[in-house]
Amino acid sequence: MNRRDFGLMMMSAPLLAQAPRKVRVYIGTYTRGASKGIYQFEMDTATGTLSPLGVAAETANPSFLALHPKGNLLYSVGELDEFKGEKGGSVNAYSIDRATGKLTLLNQVGSAGSGPCHVKVSDNGKFVLCANYGSGSAAAFALAADGKIGKRTGFFQHGAPFGPNASRQSGPHAHSINLDKANRFALVADLGKDRVMIYKFNAKSGEMATHGEFAVAPGGGPRHFAFHPNGKWAYVINEILCTLTAMTWDAKAGKLTEINTEPTMPVPVARGLSTAETVVHPNGRFVYGSNRGHDSIAIFSIDAASGKIARIGNESTQGKTPRNFNIDPSGQFLVAANQDSDSLVVFRIDGATGKLTPVGKPVACPVPVCVKFLAV
Repeated sequence: MNRRDFGLMMMSAPLLAQAPRKVRVYIGTYTRGASKGIYQFEMDTATGTLSPLGVAAETANPSFLALHPKGNLLYSVGELDEFKGEKGGSVNAYSIDRATGKLTLLNQVGSAGSGPCHVKVSDNGKFVLCANYGSGSAAAFALAADGKIGKRTGFFQHGAPFGPNASRQSGPHAHSINLDKANRFALVADLGKDRVMIYKFNAKSGEMATHGEFAVAPGGGPRHFAFHPNGKWAYVINEILCTLTAMTWDAKAGKLTEINTEPTMPVPVARGLSTAETVVHPNGRFVYGSNRGHDSIAIFSIDAASGKIARIGNESTQGKTPRNFNIDPSGQFLVAANQDSDSLVVFRIDGATGKLTPVGKPVACPVPVCVKFLAV
């Protein structure tokens, strides 16, 4: 080995060490057809190969998942209209067996609304928050030292005004809940209101208080929301109008301001087309969005100076209805969940261009709707 090769090896070793060779992939599903609950896979981050590990936990409609920052706990929604004889869904807590990946149910609580569809754990690991699509509400719950869900600490029921689309916006539909980098604010995208509602969040008590809101274009239907790694920009994908909106985030004032809005697909919005998820690449240079009906991942570049977005292409997900997708911890691969073709598809990400290249063949998984990665 010459000096040049040795030097290259030494420079690359720390980088390789930062990305675990194996990561566990948890998949939330709708429990219809063959689906039984939460599934798990193992991904080889050298090749992008996904290997099935079976059912991690049997539970009803765990459509969205969240991992505790310590990596030993997982939380899911139970996207239901009735839970324990009462109207509403559930939030479920699980311990993770780090050796096998199996999940053990710790407890379940009512989600304080119907049709819970999104869940988030605070960075300090002391609270879990959820968004209820059916009833249009948001709630926060305390977490015990063992991970069990305790008392409700915050709650807001959304009301009028609503958007102009009578068939989709006749009431509130809270679709996601996120926390800013400092965990000072909770942001709830409400499809029915055409608003991202901004609440003060107390990371010590879990209390929520009204603060402000950000309006998208009328009839847009904001769905999922993502912060840029720099904490200064944010992106919301609008389900009904099939657009992605870039915003600045004033962390001190708790205020969003629009930068620009771009379409997520190269065809006009039509019946049967909608968007679902948005994820910013860890390198901060690209943001992605999923298109249902068009069945593609939209690829956007992010201007390094302003946060402005520009769509640079779309990649077919090789399946139907990509409801959710995620990027692995190494930033090398994107996994898309095709809900209506019962498949997961892996793409290699070009870190320079943001473009996606399929890896291998689609992997079978029943009714997948959420993708979460855990280093093992």
